[in-house]
Amino acid sequence: MKTIVAPDYMPKDRHKAIFDMFYGLEVNETMKLINDHDPKPLYYQFLFKHKDCFSWQYLVEGPNTFEVLITKIKEVEKK
Repeated sequence: MKTIVAPDYMPKDRHKAIFDMFYGLEVNETMKLINDHDPKPLYYQFLFKHKDCFSWQYLVEGPNTFEVLITKIKEVEKK
């Protein structure tokens, strides 16, 4: 499973790196996002860009670490 640790990236580069990894997934493939805060704003960005094309499942919900499985459930156009 592909894994991205968001704090390893500069804040300005994080969302792009996460979306780039998502775009590289095959349909029904899952990636793991690890973050040091709740990535809820990113979830809303996914909803805006790719409403019906992903699933989002928290594995760990804080307080210091958040882990989310993001699965591509339909093919998407890069936005």
